[in-house]
Amino acid sequence: MFLHGHGRQSTSIDDLGLDILVYEILIRLPAKGVGRSKCVCKEWLSVLSTHHFAMMHCRHISTSYNQKFIAIGSHLCSVFPLSCEDSCPLLNSKILLPFEAPWNKVNILTSFEGLLCVCFRNTGKLVIWNPLTRALKEMSSSNSRGLYKPKSDAIGLYVDKTDDYKLLHIKRRRGRMWVHVYSSMFDSWHKITFANKLRCWRGKLIWSNGTFCKGVLYFLVNCFIENKGVMLFGFDVESERFRLKTFPRFPHAYYDGNLVVFHKELHMFVTHGLPNWTVDLWRMEGESWVKLWVFPRIQPPIILSCSITHITSTGRFLVVSNDGVANEIDTTKKGDDCFLPLVWFHGLQGAIYTETLSSPDFYFD
Repeated sequence: MFLHGHGRQSTSIDDLGLDILVYEILIRLPAKGVGRSKCVCKEWLSVLSTHHFAMMHCRHISTSYNQKFIAIGSHLCSVFPLSCEDSCPLLNSKILLPFEAPWNKVNILTSFEGLLCVCFRNTGKLVIWNPLTRALKEMSSSNSRGLYKPKSDAIGLYVDKTDDYKLLHIKRRRGRMWVHVYSSMFDSWHKITFANKLRCWRGKLIWSNGTFCKGVLYFLVNCFIENKGVMLFGFDVESERFRLKTFPRFPHAYYDGNLVVFHKELHMFVTHGLPNWTVDLWRMEGESWVKLWVFPRIQPPIILSCSITHITSTGRFLVVSNDGVANEIDTTKKGDDCFLPLVWFHGLQGAIYTETLSSPDFYFD
């Protein structure tokens, strides 16, 4: 109701105009709310189903508010919220697995903007899947591209300036290494040429999966020659070139890192100082690193062999080990109080992702 002089005049949704309604109001809804809004009328369905709206919506939503943990079980997935303080298994929902592969052969490799990259351990095939919309696309081709080998290969999901979702696949076989990129826009793979320095190390590197931030896909690489230790490589998604990046310096010979994007900035948890481990949190600024926080000592170190995901804007992180043991880290607290074991989480296998409308297909309805 709007007050005009001494009278009142009512207004309706139609008076707002479609552009204001879509790009000022509906774009701020959670992804599930957008899905329900498609049922209002054919015009809303048409606009809200475009690739352009899905990308705009993904940029506007709060990633912390929409984060979920998806746990894979027999024929079903359990989806747990991570936005509330009292997350527990009673708050989960169920979805059916859309894969033909046995559930115990499904391995989630990475997530990006609501898309999960999934590998089937029995066949090596790669699939990109959105658990919310149920959309999925198989990446493997007739010439063996898109076939993943655990403990040898590495992958990274990202989006370029044309809003084309892409998958980078680093493939290692018998001491040789290849890099290919899949484009969802063109539904095809193309080969990336390595720098000479990388080629000479190809059989002696172990790559992490990629972490995308500000146009660069970052990889932590363990090098077993020349006492190189852990290195950081960046893949510029526009030039499609790899570059060696700076790594935080430590006086210790043994250290490891774990990358996470926090407030749209690249951060790294670094574990160093065998046998008395210390864990630091660093932020990349330009081409250098700034130390932000030092963890209290804890035995055994919970940062090794795990994934780390930022889950709130208040400084809370979720640390999940490879065998499903989880701890919450609250950087606003001190001492042992900053570590909180999540008992309900124990033993669950899966991944953390953000609910979005992103699709593995560039063109979709």
